[in-house]
Amino acid sequence: MFRKLIAVAALSGTLAIGAAGVASATTTTSPSTPSGTTHTVDCTKALARVPKIKALEAKAAAYVPKAQARQAKATAAGHTKWAARIGKRITRVHKLEARGTKILARISAACGSASSAG
Repeated sequence: MFRKLIAVAALSGTLAIGAAGVASATTTTSPSTPSGTTHTVDCTKALARVPKIKALEAKAAAYVPKAQARQAKATAAGHTKWAARIGKRITRVHKLEARGTKILARISAACGSASSAG
């Protein structure tokens, strides 16, 4: 028990001295010019993704009507939990479609026409 108390006291003293040493070593200087983030677009990579995004959007466009039909069928059969889950999937697909459209717009603004790559 006595050894533990001595060890704890020594450890806390070491930490206190170490923290004071670190605090005295730090200086507070503010940068003279703020460093803004610059985002550059690698057009070759971006244009290579355009066909993939368009393929996924086409796949989503084919999925949504089928899923809506399944949702209506589940609702008519009284399976409200299944219908709710299908509805959540449809919502997620719509969000992904919107994101793909937004990415295509950013690519076309940065690199020219995104439609020429697909």
